[in-house]
Amino acid sequence: MSSSPRRKPTIAPLPGHASKAFVCGEVELWARAQGLSLLIGLDEAGRGPLAGPVVVAACALPDPCPLEGIDDSKKLTEAAREALFEPILACALGVGLVVVEHDVIDEMNILRASLHGMALAWEQLVSQHPHLRASIVLVDGRDRAPLPADIDQRPLIKGDARSLNIAAASILAKVARDRIMHVYHGEYPAYGFDRHKGYPTVAHRAAVERHGPSPIHRKSFNMPAGPAPEADGSITLSLFELAAPPSHEPIEPREP
Repeated sequence: MSSSPRRKPTIAPLPGHASKAFVCGEVELWARAQGLSLLIGLDEAGRGPLAGPVVVAACALPDPCPLEGIDDSKKLTEAAREALFEPILACALGVGLVVVEHDVIDEMNILRASLHGMALAWEQLVSQHPHLRASIVLVDGRDRAPLPADIDQRPLIKGDARSLNIAAASILAKVARDRIMHVYHGEYPAYGFDRHKGYPTVAHRAAVERHGPSPIHRKSFNMPAGPAPEADGSITLSLFELAAPPSHEPIEPREP
């Protein structure tokens, strides 16, 4: 007697995003109820600034996660994010961290560059931890990352407020980018990158009007007119360098 083909297990849909109050970790509770233990969160920092890179992180936390205080990076103070950076690196099952420079943003546009960075961060993580390739990938926002077709990915609006894995990725990306902008402040102190991190504040726009764009400003973004920029002096930092707290003194770029 022939047997009927086996069906794949049914997975309930993710909790909706219509509620006004989000709970960071509600997605992990959903996954646990479905018997799913492997999740990877993807998030970025730096889509809105006029200058500097966009930094993308992938993070897979253990379940349950022993760390307290993980939440959407935008809800945390700079000190709180810094305090969580090293513990997340130490606790995570796997991490990917990618810096997409300003010239790539100009070439690809900021959305495509961010999603491209997510794919690279995911690839970095799973290449170091192949068993995590089977994880469901949680992507912050409404767009899908350009991952392989067989990867189950779930775009999540306000995902950094709902998922611990995405929130952890958002903290890694934000801290790493802030540290890069501290380094750039040492190179281009007239712009105040240590304060606004490249975001379009009144002071930042005034500095661009006064001095013109720096070599790390994004040419594809609308900026005030000013003197022509100097030759490009971009700095590329490794994950090892990003793991060190920023110095209050200007940091000299490393020789290539």
